[in-house]
Amino acid sequence: MRIGAVLVGLLLGLAPMTSDAADPKLVSWGELKVRPRPTTPHRIAYGSDPSQFVDLWLPDGPGPFPTVLMLHGGCWQAKVDTIGLTNYIADDLRKRGVAVWNIEYRSIDQAGGGYPGTFQDVAAAADALRTHAAQYKLRTDKVVATGHSAGAHLALWLAARGKIAASSPLAATDPLKLAAVVSIGGLPDLEAVQEAQGLGCGPDAIPLLIGAAKRTNPYHDTSPAALLPLGIPYWIVDGDKDTIAPVASGQSFYDKAIAKGDKATMKILDQTGHFDLIAPETKAWAYIAGVLQDLSK
Repeated sequence: MRIGAVLVGLLLGLAPMTSDAADPKLVSWGELKVRPRPTTPHRIAYGSDPSQFVDLWLPDGPGPFPTVLMLHGGCWQAKVDTIGLTNYIADDLRKRGVAVWNIEYRSIDQAGGGYPGTFQDVAAAADALRTHAAQYKLRTDKVVATGHSAGAHLALWLAARGKIAASSPLAATDPLKLAAVVSIGGLPDLEAVQEAQGLGCGPDAIPLLIGAAKRTNPYHDTSPAALLPLGIPYWIVDGDKDTIAPVASGQSFYDKAIAKGDKATMKILDQTGHFDLIAPETKAWAYIAGVLQDLSK
């Protein structure tokens, strides 16, 4: 049985695919978006497009600083979410003494986004960290990547891109070395997610992301699951009440990763929805922040 069919079967026992906002105890997308948003004075362009920039969150003190590379979610679509929704957790990590290299990129609903642009942007922004590390006193010996939702897919993809065949426009000869990845409410197995009708992102997002209409094997250089084993430690952190990226999605990827010999950890957080994972006041985020701090030391 294909993994996507298994995923559909697992989802039959879950709540309907609706927003977590249906449960008043959970943090909703709308509530998080309207909060007063912290900002950083450090914005660094890595290309000429308005979406090709990094927001750098620097802790107080002389450094050098442990560094987390961060990628926002939003179903790979700017109309859903952009970098700003991760400002809350980026600022929280900054206050904990961890620098955050928070990446913006062209999305599938923007000119130049999709395949290969979205992936090339994320790769270029990650590699630009090395260029600016000395200026901002960023440590590069133990860079940890993390991402929320669609951003988690991109974070895991960064760990895998060194394995991409030279014939692909996404091939990398000298990619930034990552020490670990933390996937937060992610969708790491694109093929399985698409077989389950795209889960919370719907059936159209992934085909646009991977250029499915023009390619015969569009997952081989875009899906972390197709590039296993990744060869570094990673954490799959999901909320038990997440209806956008359900536990079944992360679990299926974790099982596949373990079977391929990777060192992966699966953590399911109780009473946690999709946006509780990136709200800095929650127990869920406190756990994730602790993991990121430990890994980047």
